[in-house]
Amino acid sequence: MADTATVSALSAGDHACLTFSDQEERLDLVAAFVRAGLRAGQKVVCWTDSVSPDDLTGELHDRSVRPGSALRRGQLQIGSATASLLGGDPADAGTMVRMLAEEVRLATREGYPGLRLTADMCWATRPFASAEQLLEFETLVTDLLAHGQLCLICQYDRERFDAVTLAFAARVHPKTVAAQVYLEHPLLRICRQYSPAGVRVAGELDYRHKDVLELALAESVRIDRHVHLNLTGLDYIDGACASIVVAAARALPRSRRMTVTCRRLVGTVLSLVGGDDVSQLRVQRRHEQP
Repeated sequence: MADTATVSALSAGDHACLTFSDQEERLDLVAAFVRAGLRAGQKVVCWTDSVSPDDLTGELHDRSVRPGSALRRGQLQIGSATASLLGGDPADAGTMVRMLAEEVRLATREGYPGLRLTADMCWATRPFASAEQLLEFETLVTDLLAHGQLCLICQYDRERFDAVTLAFAARVHPKTVAAQVYLEHPLLRICRQYSPAGVRVAGELDYRHKDVLELALAESVRIDRHVHLNLTGLDYIDGACASIVVAAARALPRSRRMTVTCRRLVGTVLSLVGGDDVSQLRVQRRHEQP
C-alpha cells in the first residue's frame, strides 16, 4: 500500500499518485509542488490535460506561485500532456518513457540539480486511448526514477477513471499525495491548504465542529507567516464559528494577517460578528455565478 506524503516531503526518486475529486484541492497541491521545486532551484515541468496551459498558469499565479519569471528563463515549463508526453501521437508506453527520460537529460544539461514533473493522466480517458499503454507506462517509469534525478506526480481524476485503473494507480505508485485532513464528513471537509498556506473549509460549518476549526486555525497560525482561510466552498457558517475566525485573526500580531476568501453571505456573517473591526483580517468576497 502506498505511503501518504505531503508535497513538501517529496524528493528526487519519488513516484507519487495524486487522485482527486476536488479540482481546487488538486490545483492547490500542484501549485505547492511547483513552488517547492522552484525554491529548491530545480527545473519544474507541468503537463496538463483537463486544464489548458494558459489556464494552469493563471491558477498557479492565483496560488502565490508567480510563474512569470520562471517561465521566461525556462526553469518552469507548462505544456499539453498530449503534445508533450505523447508527442501528439497515439499512446505508446515506450515512447512516453523516452520523452520523460529526455526531459531529465535536458534538465541536467541545463545545470539543474533535478527535475520535478507532474502529469495530468486524463488523456488516457479519451476515446481510442489505450488504457493498457497507461498501465505499462506507470510500470516502466520505475526504472527511470531509480537514477534519483526525477520526482514525479501522476494526477488521476476520480470522476474520469474507473475503479480498476484507480486501484492499479494506487498500487503501482510508492507514495500518495494528499492534503492533511482535519475533518472528513459528508457535509463538511476541513483540510490543510498548501499554496497559499492555510486552511480550506467546504460544506456547512456550525458550532458542532468549532473544536476542529480551532485546531486547524491554531496549526496554521503556528507554522504560517500569514494565514489564508479558503471558504469559497463553504455554503453556510454560523455565528459561533465565524466568531472563532475573527478571534483568531484578532489574536495575530499587527505584522501578520489572515486573509479569508469566501462567498458573499459568509462574508456578511463575518462582518456581523465584528470582522470589519479587526485590522489583521482581510475578507475577499468572490462573486458567485447567477
